Amino acid sequence: MIETLNKLDLDKQVVINKVLGEEVLKRRLLDLGFIPGVKTECVLISPFRDPKAYMINNNVIALRDKDAKNIEVYDEED
Repeated sequence: MIETLNKLDLDKQVVINKVLGEEVLKRRLLDLGFIPGVKTECVLISPFRDPKAYMINNNVIALRDKDAKNIEVYDEED
């Protein structure tokens, strides 16, 4: 089942399927390491649930939900 990164629960690992959005945002997310085929997981959720921090390529990156919803992910187990 494909969903978006902003819906990811804490400590849940997924694989990036596709990066969407305007070209500037898409390029920024790709530059940060959100590349299709790469595994990522949510490692921290702020007290107000936005932003969330994601571990990707041994780096922790914080993203707002409005940006994370442009990243389609899928569960490797599905």
